[in-house]
Amino acid sequence: MTIGEAFLATWRAIFRSRELLATTLLAVLLYSFYYPAPYAQQTSQELPLVVVDQDDSALSRAMVRELDATRAIRVVSVEANMLAARATMNAGEADGVILISDGLERQLRTGSPGSGVGIWVNATYLVRASAIRDAVTAVIQNLIEEHLPPVGQVTRVGPPIAIVSEPLFNRTGGYKNYVFPAVAVVIIQQTLLLGAASYMAGRRRERNWRMGLREYLGVLTAFSSAGALTCLFLFGLMFWVQGVPVGGNIGGMIAITPLFVVCVAALGLGVGSFFDRFERAMAILAPASVPFFFLTGAAWPLDQMPRFVAAIAWLIPSTAGLHTFVPLNQMGASLYEVRGAAGILLALAAVFVILAGKRIVSRTPASG
Repeated sequence: MTIGEAFLATWRAIFRSRELLATTLLAVLLYSFYYPAPYAQQTSQELPLVVVDQDDSALSRAMVRELDATRAIRVVSVEANMLAARATMNAGEADGVILISDGLERQLRTGSPGSGVGIWVNATYLVRASAIRDAVTAVIQNLIEEHLPPVGQVTRVGPPIAIVSEPLFNRTGGYKNYVFPAVAVVIIQQTLLLGAASYMAGRRRERNWRMGLREYLGVLTAFSSAGALTCLFLFGLMFWVQGVPVGGNIGGMIAITPLFVVCVAALGLGVGSFFDRFERAMAILAPASVPFFFLTGAAWPLDQMPRFVAAIAWLIPSTAGLHTFVPLNQMGASLYEVRGAAGILLALAAVFVILAGKRIVSRTPASG
């Protein structure tokens, strides 16, 4: 069998098998719409809070109104004491408590110490905690600037130096724009990995999993081309449809795509040759998606992980893939700037292609 014949035969097998078609191609289409949907708002909105207003001044009442008017916060109640506020929070009816202590307006007008604003936040969701903190800080600064003119020699109009924060690459600061480009790499890896592994598991069940070199290269090329299609679909069309910012090194992305898909396809074929059925490949490989994502360094930097964990992470194609695709797609990086991760991806591709070939290729097809 020639490489071309094996290539076409593999594509026919993909389209004839509902499991392979759903895993290799249709799953990417589903995930591209399903995964970004929960993050459509980009930032947390209408987070319920309880306010304890001990100051009971015109300024504190204005603060409550402005907090409730922000997009991030919804004031569910104003309590007189912390016990009632904590009870509301412990009952799950609020994500946090804001304490406006007695004497706040006097302190802001005169500069006298002894008062302030306290924030207690449910930190289970770090994104929510950050949104609440930022909203409260912004409201207090606006109130100081707008409602507290200088009194005597005391001037309280905010910090002496204006601080301007300008987000790069993710200009909206949206959560979807941060997480979807990273998850897209894992989605491509897992669908291609499962498809290739399931294909080999099916062949092993039929006892014809060993093949000649040209057939192996044809099968590898077929699955690699399927992975390349999903890369172009997600990084091109779906990023545009979902409104994900793209930095624009399209040439670099196209250059890295063959390395990534060949690496994953070879890994899938090699690993799949150890499974004796489609279901077993799915049961073992599918749950690995979550740890693979966390090991990419998207949720927590790799250089902050224990060294042995970071070393293991670089053995997974999605780690090197993320550190090439995200800089190229979102940051407009050059190939030279991602040369380290690209080099690791090239080395992994070479190793996986060779190891899978040694496992699968045989001059005389065998069973078992």
